[in-house]
Amino acid sequence: MLSYRELVRNSLAEVKEIMPWDLVARMEENPDILILDVREPCEFDALHIKGSINVPRGILESACEWDYEDTVPVLVTARKREIIVVCRSGSRSALAVQSMQLLGYEHAFSLRTGLRGWNDYEEPLWSSAGALVAEKDADDYFTPKLRPEQRAPRPNQKNLK
Repeated sequence: MLSYRELVRNSLAEVKEIMPWDLVARMEENPDILILDVREPCEFDALHIKGSINVPRGILESACEWDYEDTVPVLVTARKREIIVVCRSGSRSALAVQSMQLLGYEHAFSLRTGLRGWNDYEEPLWSSAGALVAEKDADDYFTPKLRPEQRAPRPNQKNLK
């Protein structure tokens, strides 16, 4: 059985990645670039790259095909377009790009370090209300907020049930 980290690591061996500063350059060079955010809608609403589209990872495969309730026409017709897939850290986007490659997407890349790295590179993030997200607010958003029961038990702790 694979862990989530191993699953992501295996997918990273199969996909191409792009760094945030390279994405900035690509966006300037290619105005037709499609930025696909595969986070959940509430995450996208909080902050995203301006002009990106949101298709959650959970419905990605059906969104890439005609004749489904989840179909996203701009995505279905983008198999030959340059697509940069983004998420919070670069893990979900790597898994998404791997699926998209299997579906015939020829120029899909994962944003290495995700939106967290985009923010660290001091690139702008926007809310769905159209407001620029303050860098401090973005930093707070990207700070992990694990509850105690979400943490792996330490060897000297009893397992939580």
